Amino acid sequence: MSIARKHSRKRDAILECLRCTTSHPTAEWVYTQLKPTIPDLSLATVYRNLAMFKDEGTIDSVGVYNGLERFDFRTDPHAHFICRICGAVSDINWLELPADTLSEVEQQTGSKVEDCRIAVTGVCADCAKKDAH
Repeated sequence: MSIARKHSRKRDAILECLRCTTSHPTAEWVYTQLKPTIPDLSLATVYRNLAMFKDEGTIDSVGVYNGLERFDFRTDPHAHFICRICGAVSDINWLELPADTLSEVEQQTGSKVEDCRIAVTGVCADCAKKDAH
């Protein structure tokens, strides 16, 4: 049973901000984008709503990079590329793992796999170009 939540202009704006970017933003980035048009918005409100959306499964957390949690509106199975220099996070349309891969993980560890997230790290094209100069 889902809990009905009160409609909120701020909540809608936060979700729309996430929907309209593929940059996997931080709470601080969302706050900075929305503050000019919603002057009474607080960073705490952004954090609280992102946590709620994450708990509901409306958004995903990509993980914490450079000390900041990054969020993703896209919740379908896909991988991420994370630049170790600038921290940019990009989607990778990953093919599915072979069907027996997760079963093999369960057999080796004796654990029950619930989720599989793949993150590839390296140097993004922009940082590689800067480094080449």
